[in-house]
Amino acid sequence: MSIFSKLLSKKNSAEDPRETCGKRAGFLGIALNILLAAGKITFGSIAGALSVVADGLNNLTDCGSNIVSVIGFKMSGKPADREHPFGHRRAETIAALVISVVILAVAAELALQSVEKLFAPEPVAFSVGLLVVLGVSVLVKLFMFVMNRSLARDYSAETFKATATDSLSDAIATSAVFLSLLISHYSGFDLDGYMGIAVAVFIAFSGASILKDTVSSLIGKAADEQIIKDIEQRIGSFAGVQGIHDLLIHDYGADKFYATVHVEVDSHMPIMAAHDLADDIERDFSTHTNIILTVHIDPLVYGDPRVDLYRGKAQQAVESVDITLRMHDFRVVGGETHSNLVFDVAVPFDCKLSDSEISRRIREKLVSENENVDAIITVERQNIE
Repeated sequence: MSIFSKLLSKKNSAEDPRETCGKRAGFLGIALNILLAAGKITFGSIAGALSVVADGLNNLTDCGSNIVSVIGFKMSGKPADREHPFGHRRAETIAALVISVVILAVAAELALQSVEKLFAPEPVAFSVGLLVVLGVSVLVKLFMFVMNRSLARDYSAETFKATATDSLSDAIATSAVFLSLLISHYSGFDLDGYMGIAVAVFIAFSGASILKDTVSSLIGKAADEQIIKDIEQRIGSFAGVQGIHDLLIHDYGADKFYATVHVEVDSHMPIMAAHDLADDIERDFSTHTNIILTVHIDPLVYGDPRVDLYRGKAQQAVESVDITLRMHDFRVVGGETHSNLVFDVAVPFDCKLSDSEISRRIREKLVSENENVDAIITVERQNIE
């Protein structure tokens, strides 16, 4: 845990540290942004520097973003209820979405004002006070970037990530305004309008990046690869587990995951033992992780020569189509003269073959090489490493 987390969550043990840090960081951001906005708008208006005034207005909108983040953390800390049984963690993502929209709106307004100044330029009254305000602003924004980035690492919160990105963008934008004032003063060439456009474009890219990430989260992006590996390794450590498949992870906000998985066991395992295994795995995840896991037991036949023979042939047929395909849930159904090989095939999303084409190729290879055999194949698209 970073020093910022320790300082911001201090003396409030009754509240969730995540919520405490989020609200206190938000209130600190409001205070700092108000001071920066007041200084830039005042000195910028006196000097007639549009880029400085616009930078101050950007800080003023950041106050609104900080208010949104405080509300977001307050809402995300609410417990689950009848209308929201999975909790309110996604309120943080909504807050980050609002912040991104505000950033884009500021960028658009700044671009319009800067274009207007290109056609109607006004001289800028250079002053040391103006440079001091901008220099202090850069340092404050860098501090806010470091603080929010550290909090984002501690709590994996979308709002902290969005605020950190916004703060770094502000620091770079203000640095550009600072340099443009110096160049304009000593070269005699007015860069105010051009720099305003450059700053607007930079801010827009920052807002678009945050918007893309938050929309992806709301739509339902794939779980982090490391989380998937950790789940697979943890389940695989239990005695009796032969394999797993159909792992689905649902993200309801940072540190709030629900998942389902099919666990393969030997069909000879007693039903009560299989039930206990599922309970043990679910209890382990509930106790030691932030994942609420539901386990489905799949009993499969192992050690039967006939089944093992057909399993190997089916695996070869699957790999002949594409080495990245994965087979699971294999069963042999039928009698002495005819057998159906029933199994699922997991296909990566980037595979160019259609589901029907994959199924057709696998079935044709199996049927052509094995008499009195047919295949019933279920194709499903998944993230496969």
